[in-house]
Amino acid sequence: MDELELLKGHWKQTKNKHKTFSTKDLTSMLHKKSSSIVKTLFYISIAELAFWVLLNFIPFVSPDYEAKIRAAFGSEAVYTAISIFTFGIVFLFIYLLYKSYRNISTTDSTKVLMQNILKTRKIVKCYVIYNLAAILLTIPFSLSFSIKNNPQLSSSIESFSHIQLITSILTVVFIVAVVLGFFWLFYKLLYGILLKQLNHNYKELKKLEV
Repeated sequence: MDELELLKGHWKQTKNKHKTFSTKDLTSMLHKKSSSIVKTLFYISIAELAFWVLLNFIPFVSPDYEAKIRAAFGSEAVYTAISIFTFGIVFLFIYLLYKSYRNISTTDSTKVLMQNILKTRKIVKCYVIYNLAAILLTIPFSLSFSIKNNPQLSSSIESFSHIQLITSILTVVFIVAVVLGFFWLFYKLLYGILLKQLNHNYKELKKLEV
């Protein structure tokens, strides 16, 4: 049993005698825990940015990988534009999380704290949805560019029979589904646990407001 649960138990036992003091203690504890959770989310987003930066530098280390990237996106300009946009989204997410952390750390109002918790949950959920949507669009997009810019591959597909074409399409759909499922599970574990804790804090604060 953690410190918050012990404090809640004490509050229930003494709420008639020391209701104001105990409620204040519980609110302070929830405030501290919420601030810590958002801070952890912020650090995770920094680590994720570092991962994408390292991944972005791989093409410069491996000429073969760079050639595949160019083939997948049609040109280096398209790849660069997509990379800049992706990093822009990540930086925006980091900024919004940092802003949420600062707001939660400095506010003294329970009502404002609850509003900031809701905003933080919304920011993280929007970010996860964006990433999953980006993955869903990127795979077919890069695949179509690869076919278009590879005459040999394009010629092979044109010679496919009806059954081979359907099989190829189903294979691509299956791969997209697997990749999407993997990333969904990844974000569910990465952010889902912390969001669940944040939501729990919000519910506890809401009870104290009644």
